Amino acid sequence: FMVAGFVAMFFLAMRVSNLSAGSDPDGYLLTARFANVGSLKARAPVTMAGVRVGRVEGVVFDKATYEAVVSMRIDPKVDTIPDDTFANIFTAGLLGEQYVGLEPGGSQEFLANGDSIEHTQSALVLEQMIGQFLFSKAEEGGQ
Repeated sequence: FMVAGFVAMFFLAMRVSNLSAGSDPDGYLLTARFANVGSLKARAPVTMAGVRVGRVEGVVFDKATYEAVVSMRIDPKVDTIPDDTFANIFTAGLLGEQYVGLEPGGSQEFLANGDSIEHTQSALVLEQMIGQFLFSKAEEGGQ
């Protein structure tokens, strides 16, 4: 009974940390450039309409443009993503796990393997938002 409990805890921990062994190596690769990815990591979910359609494969820094380049592996069944889709970085859950959310556009052309998503929205960094709020309040008080 205890062994079954430990096995269940192991699978729960793997599920929560996005390290499940059943990751699909198939699919097609898309990239997107962001000014700030926050704490986005490899294996983070990529969602569309709240449904997981892929995973982040990697995040690298482009020293020529000073941007983060995010590689995403999309499920091959989801092959009709319009080429004017927006990619946003959102925060989910109490632990602040970040993921990529795709919002489809209205184009009749679709993204294919190796394409890049041009329209992106960077992660909101809580510290920057608080700093901007405090700065604006300090300016109001000084006038």
